[in-house]
Amino acid sequence: MAKLRPGRSYKELKMPYTRKSKYKTKSYIKIAQRPKITQYHSGNPKREFDSKVFLLSEKSLQLRDNAIESARIVANKYLTDRITDQNFHIVVVAYPHQVLREHKLATGAGADRFSSGMQKSFGKPIGLAARLSAGKRIFEIHVDKSNLSAAKDAAFKMGKKLGIQTRVVVAQA
Repeated sequence: MAKLRPGRSYKELKMPYTRKSKYKTKSYIKIAQRPKITQYHSGNPKREFDSKVFLLSEKSLQLRDNAIESARIVANKYLTDRITDQNFHIVVVAYPHQVLREHKLATGAGADRFSSGMQKSFGKPIGLAARLSAGKRIFEIHVDKSNLSAAKDAAFKMGKKLGIQTRVVVAQA
């Protein structure tokens, strides 16, 4: 099985190459993968909470869906252990809609015969990413004022898991 390339390979926010064909059916991606995010709402979504903690992106970039899911899992586990799952609500705001594609190139002897003539190849879908502008919310954590410090700690842990520059903002009702 092929290894997953590092997140820095897809972090740059640039205009994606879009295939344009005179045949309409060849201009679309045939198989777009499902996001690896299993839940967009964790904890107790039915309860009203006093405070909100936001995790914001500092720079404009792309963030892969597996990074978002791993950050959600870390925060969910941390908050469940500290304040139980009835006392918080985590919302994943950033939705991964950008399809990441890769044109695998052959290496070794005779590779030039296989790889020639494919300069702007469309590539095969290998994953999804969320396109974030600077200051955009990635996560929201809803808690009561008494549990605010645990929510801030969870947001910091999320930021470390994402591997990007983030900022934690607290908003109270």
